[in-house]
Amino acid sequence: MTETTGQQTTSDLSGRSAIVTGASRGIGEAIATELARRGAAVVITGRKAEPLEEAAGRIRAAVPEAAVTAIPGNTGDADHRKAAVAAAVAQGGGIHILVNNTGINPLAGPLIDADLEAYRKIFDTNVVAALGFVQEAHAAGMGETGGSVVNISSVAGIRSTGVIAAYGTSKAALIRLTEELAWELGPGIRVNAVAPAIVRTRFASGLIAGDNEERAVQGYPLGRIGEVEDVARAVAFLVGDESAWITGDTLRVDGGLLSTGSL
Repeated sequence: MTETTGQQTTSDLSGRSAIVTGASRGIGEAIATELARRGAAVVITGRKAEPLEEAAGRIRAAVPEAAVTAIPGNTGDADHRKAAVAAAVAQGGGIHILVNNTGINPLAGPLIDADLEAYRKIFDTNVVAALGFVQEAHAAGMGETGGSVVNISSVAGIRSTGVIAAYGTSKAALIRLTEELAWELGPGIRVNAVAPAIVRTRFASGLIAGDNEERAVQGYPLGRIGEVEDVARAVAFLVGDESAWITGDTLRVDGGLLSTGSL
């Protein structure tokens, strides 16, 4: 079902229950807000309880009728994943939407010098925990109700950066995970990914501080850095009915950056 406002048509997600991981700020919070605006009951997760509750409060302020539940915890913890999925089922009668947004990037520079324990941690958080959430949602009957998973990857998972190689390889693995799960879980569950370029968040603040943003923008055909709402609307499209015949895809939300042949 769709809802039309003026010239814009958007998915009506009423009656659906969603989980958005890493939603205490930035892209995750924006996605949760957009899904709530379209009628979904939303469970948000994050490591720290207080910032997560503050995000829940901002979502309720933006969408007064929103049903929002905050479940703090570490995505790498199986008990936390189980609790988040259980909350979604309790809130919406099932689990219909899962957005794996949690991601970390504690390493920069060449892989040849990378600390392997830190590298493992990146993959555990960015890839393994995402699979764990999909497994938990599937066990809770997501495929029976008809579900949609969106994994938040990155343009760094599509093309080498030479700067954030560890992060990029984890996001490339997440894209492959997306494709494998789409094949494995269809037709009951659609699985897609979104690959943003630089988006105005605290996570990317070092890349756009001072004069860096002006220099970075020169590489974008659309002439600006991404905003969190750009990613949120792309995710809402992928979980909605308009994308009912799309699975295994990675949607670049990059202002045209990759079309230039450089990163």
